[in-house]
Order: sequence, then structure tokens, then C-alpha cells
Amino acid sequence: MNPIAESLKNKKILVVDGAMATELEKKGIDTSNDLWSANALINAPQKITEVHRSYFEAGADIAITNTYQANVAAFEKNGLSHIQSEELVVQAVRCAQKARAAFYSSLTTQKKAERVYPLIAGSVGPYGAYLADGSEYTGNYSLTEDEYQSFHYSRLVLLAKAGVDFFAIETQPNFAETKALVNLLVEKFPKQSAWISFSIKDSGHLCDGTSVDEAIKYFEKYEQIAAIGINCIALEKVEAAVKNIKKETNKPIVVYPNNGDRYDPQTKTWKANPNSATFSEMVPLWRAAGARLIGGCCRSTPYDIKEISTTVKV
Repeated sequence: MNPIAESLKNKKILVVDGAMATELEKKGIDTSNDLWSANALINAPQKITEVHRSYFEAGADIAITNTYQANVAAFEKNGLSHIQSEELVVQAVRCAQKARAAFYSSLTTQKKAERVYPLIAGSVGPYGAYLADGSEYTGNYSLTEDEYQSFHYSRLVLLAKAGVDFFAIETQPNFAETKALVNLLVEKFPKQSAWISFSIKDSGHLCDGTSVDEAIKYFEKYEQIAAIGINCIALEKVEAAVKNIKKETNKPIVVYPNNGDRYDPQTKTWKANPNSATFSEMVPLWRAAGARLIGGCCRSTPYDIKEISTTVKV
């Protein structure tokens, strides 16, 4: 089953949602801890649902679950039981499903006909996100294939059982880890599809130094990989990277960069960048380069997703 391919039969560009943590912070959620936005699953799941709903209303065709940093090991490290930890991962999917149901039922028949039915992607962040030390931007960690698979397996099981439409294997900086994840997908989840979205240090290399060409070629042969691309990078770096990816794949290309603000990994804070390009300026370039799934990552907002949605209609 490839829900991305099915949706792309009816719409040339699919709009992906934007940042979760940024919107939760506006709602008073403390994300300055190693659980990050997953902290809201413990005390304020309704606010997660509200954020998902706001992105659907802005034009998003795909919601990414709030599970990037949510996994059983992370919750247990913060004092929750194994059962509680599993329930929170499932709850993240329920938040997205509840938002989708409420949003879609609010549409008129005509509005429904104008849109594709929204999809829910189960976020699978890298092991580096669990480390909570910025490793998703370096890929500077090393486990065996079995260790990577053991870490990721429980979350994948929970996401699949909760009913996500596909997995979003995202912000992947480490080639070995991504290979382990895809092997796990093939061996244990043969009926599930996924996109892979890499964390890159420049247009030609993953954060761990692996060439983009090598990574894309490696995963091109896997039918279960429904789309492939990049996320969590600067707006200005997207076009060149998409052109490099397009040379090596016939799969749909997914891109969802940050909104242009600058991140300081030492202070773990963002600074506004008034000179940044805008989504409305950049999206036509990404589309021309070959991107077919477009959204926003860190610091992006419903306003940005509305801007993308409006731009891709032109």
C-alpha cells in the first residue's frame, strides 16, 4: 500500500504540515527538555490536536505525528512506566486522527472534492534525537544494526497498530542508521510504506559525510520507500539538494525546511532572521527542481503552510 502515490494521482503537489514545538510553545507548553514537543503528550494532548487541526485548516495534506522525540526509551528515562510510555506513543497518533476527523467532517462536499483526503505520517526521528544533544545535525554516533533496530522497533509497532498511513523516517543524519531502519521496515513491516528524509550538511552530503548520491541510489531500489528527500535545513539550501536528489531517483521528492530562523545548538535557542527568503519565493524553485511533497520544519507556522498551499495552487 502506497498512500502517497495514491494521493499524488489526484494532486500534483502534496502539502506537508509545519512545526509542532513552535506552536505548542505558543500554547504554553515547556519544550526545553529532552522530550521536547513530546512533553505535551503527558499533560496537554488536546493542544497537540489543536496544532494538527490548525495545519489542516492552513492547507496541509499530510500531518506528521508528534513522535519525533517520543519513544518508549525516552519516556521511561523520564520516569514513566513501560505501559504508560507505549500509551503516549499511541496517543500521539490519536491526536492527529482526531484533528483529521474533526477537520474533514467540517468541510462542505465541494471542499472535500477539492482536496485529497489528509494523510497521517508516523514520525520516526533518529537515535540522535533521543540523545537530545544535537546529534541529529551531526550523525556523530554509532550503534550496531541490531542496536538501531532494537531502539526503533517498539515505536514502529505502536505507530503501525495505531493506524498511521505511513512512516516518516525523518531528519536522518546517519547512513548506517537509515539502512538499519529500512531493513527493519522490510523485514517486520512488509505492508507499510515510508518516506525517508535526510538531515544534510550541504547539498551533496548527509550530516555524517555520506554523499547524497550514494544514499539516494541505495534506497532507490526499495519499493516500500514511497518518497525520499530532506528536512530541517535552511530554505536557501533546498533547491540545489533537490536537483542532486532528482538525478538519482524516480521517487517523489519530499522537502520541509526550517522557516529561515537560525538555531544555536549551544544555547538551544532560535534567533529570527529578518533577511531570510520566504516560502512563497522558494517553493516555485523547489517545485521546478522536482519536489512533490512540500512543507515546513522547525519554526514554521500555519501561516507558512498556508503560504505553501496558496503557492502550489498557482
